[in-house]
Amino acid sequence: MTTVLSRDAYFETGLAVLSDLGYGGLKLAEVCSRLRVTSGSFYHYFANWADYTEGLLAYWLEARTLRAIELLTSINDPHERLSTIIEVGLGLPHGAERAIRTWSNLDDRARQTQEMVDRKRYEVVFASVAELVDDRQLAHHFANWSVFLLVGYEQTSLPQDREALRDIMMRLMRLLEEHRAVP
Repeated sequence: MTTVLSRDAYFETGLAVLSDLGYGGLKLAEVCSRLRVTSGSFYHYFANWADYTEGLLAYWLEARTLRAIELLTSINDPHERLSTIIEVGLGLPHGAERAIRTWSNLDDRARQTQEMVDRKRYEVVFASVAELVDDRQLAHHFANWSVFLLVGYEQTSLPQDREALRDIMMRLMRLLEEHRAVP
């Protein structure tokens, strides 16, 4: 029986490998093994490993950042948008994101993609907060705190605790709300 896969299936599997095994575990044999295909099937979709890894980075940028931001910016209410940003952030594949940060320290393509992802995530939070407060400095700080918190969460060697991350983000939201309430 022949299994028909898509390029996206290879990319989703690559993200799963990154999440489970880290950047060092991202290998052709592992991706093919998880998909239960031969390397010949892989080469049907990709010219070589570099073509795959470049596509994987582009897929991660598109699927995990740009599509999410497109959805987020369609939410008119900035408070609701910020709440949704928190939920999207909690749902990210944090192990894969950690591995991509490691990769970005070793590879210019990965670093450029990582920088774009960080910038886009910062921008959507900044724009949302700027709609709520007149203080652009506060909007800048809040956007930085949000990105710093997410990156720190992904990089820590402590056990991942999404509920603790949610609680911290909700506390930041309450601080923002308190600032808005002050005349």
